[in-house]
Parts: sequence; structure tokens; C-alpha cells
Amino acid sequence: MSEGDTGAAAPYTDAARARLVMAYDACVLADLARAAVPIGEHELNTDGTTRSPGAVLADAARVLVAARRFFETAAVFERVGGADWQRIGDVLGVPPQAARARFAMAETGFREELLLPGGTGPTEAGGTSSLRAHMAGEPLETALDLDDWVLRHQDGDDALGPTPVSGGLTRIDPPRHAEKHP
Repeated sequence: MSEGDTGAAAPYTDAARARLVMAYDACVLADLARAAVPIGEHELNTDGTTRSPGAVLADAARVLVAARRFFETAAVFERVGGADWQRIGDVLGVPPQAARARFAMAETGFREELLLPGGTGPTEAGGTSSLRAHMAGEPLETALDLDDWVLRHQDGDDALGPTPVSGGLTRIDPPRHAEKHP
């Protein structure tokens, strides 16, 4: 794949698009969690108390929200990839009905985003619905950005290759037309 390819010229499976949205959510989660590791030079007072009460808890709350979104998009990916509610429930240790109640709306939302050109669906706080629709509609652009992110953050894992995200996307096979012989 090259940066000159477009989503329109290279249609991807719905499962590939769902996996890409999940990859993006994992990236956001990782960045939020990584930001919580360093202890800022001016974060603590000399007596050990915090200079900004509530700031670390607010950061942790953002990580939790991102983790829940990642969890949700993982379930959507599994569903779009063919897993039934029984399988989802088994993995989570809940009845299939509970899994369906928890994730069905997210799956429906994802499937609707696939049908909307340009992300015209309802927008959640921060424009996430538009962004998700864009990711689903232009998967290669998102995948190339995530390739760069993974390569910048790899820790000696050279086995990933130059396209650790975009290289794994599956394209829809174009329909084959029967050849006519005279």
C-alpha cells in the first residue's frame, strides 16, 4: 500500500474497518496512560502533597473512559468479524443476552457510520462520531497514521515491519466477472 491509495480505490472489509477503529482507540488509551507515568517536577509540594488536587484523578478518569471505549470497540470488532453473542458472552463470563445488551448499540452505531458519507451522523462530545465515521470511510489514511505511531513507539520489536497497521487490513475482493468466449 502506498499513501497514494485511497479508501475508495481500495475498499476494505467491515471487519478491517472495525479493527482499525479499535486500533485507534488503543492508541488513544496508550497515549493517555503513558502521559500518567512521568512525575512532573512541580507536581508535588515539598511536604508530599499535590499542587493540583484532583488533576491526577481527572487524568485517571480520562484513561478509564478511553479503556471503556477500547473495550467497546473490541466487542464491535469481534461482532463485525463474525463472533456471535454467545462467544462474546463466553469470553466476558456473562450470558449472551447481557453481552448483547452491553454492546448492541455500539455495533449498530458502527454499522450506521459505515453507511454515512463524511461522518454526518450524530456527534458525541469532542466530535468522536465524525472522527469514527471518517476512520471507517477513509481507512487507509487512518492506518498510515497508526503505522507511524506504532513505529515511533516500538521498543525494539523490529518484527513489526514498515506497515504494522495498514499491512494487516483486508480488502474486499472485487467481484469476478465470467469471461465470455466467442
